[in-house]
Amino acid sequence: MTGQPLRLLLADDPRAAGRLVADEICAVVRGTIGCRLGLATGSTPRPAYRELLRARAEDHGAFDDVTALLLDEYVGLDPDDPRSYRATIRSELTDGLAIPPERVLGPDATADPRSACAAYEATVSAGGVDLQLLGIGRNGHIGFNEPGTPFDSLTHVVDLSPTTRADNARFFDRPEDVPTRAITQGIGTILRARRLLLAATGAAKATAVAAAIEGPVGPDCPASAIRRHPDVTVVLDRAAAAALSPSVRSAR
Repeated sequence: MTGQPLRLLLADDPRAAGRLVADEICAVVRGTIGCRLGLATGSTPRPAYRELLRARAEDHGAFDDVTALLLDEYVGLDPDDPRSYRATIRSELTDGLAIPPERVLGPDATADPRSACAAYEATVSAGGVDLQLLGIGRNGHIGFNEPGTPFDSLTHVVDLSPTTRADNARFFDRPEDVPTRAITQGIGTILRARRLLLAATGAAKATAVAAAIEGPVGPDCPASAIRRHPDVTVVLDRAAAAALSPSVRSAR
């Protein structure tokens, strides 16, 4: 069973897509007291995060009561390690938005993994997520939920696929330095967010985007799970939308 038809926004390039994503985030933050904002890391969100920093400069109070929750974290990396997702999101966004570190929440990847998963699932569930920002991997993963992950999965430890590790190698000095495991919110956890916002840019994501939006809904493409959610916005640049059927592109 699927949710309501998703809302698709098309942009000419990654920078324009970033502006659309930032606009969507700002609208939710400004309309939600104590907003709990789910954040993703990687290359795709960066233009949006730069736009959010500009928005904060114009409206200093907009993000004062925001709590940020991360989708995932590498197992074994200290939160202060600059390659960790907690450190990355602080340097790229939340420090600039003046969100204090104690309100930037993520899995404790240095603790016992099973205990860390249970603790973070409880943290996310306690107040929910008002808007969850998602990227999409070339193999259709969301968070670090690789193909085959059940749609009812909760926060768990995952062995990262060779494709995912290769995609993330650019953030490390050597390919062999990329961690082999991560803690990720499960697909079931993600689907409990009140709104979902998926962003994708670049031709390398086009096949995965088409599978998520037009292909079968099932674990072979984890991102297809968003079609089971009642409130989804997808922001694409023209390159990422290139494999969609003309009728889908023209209808938006």
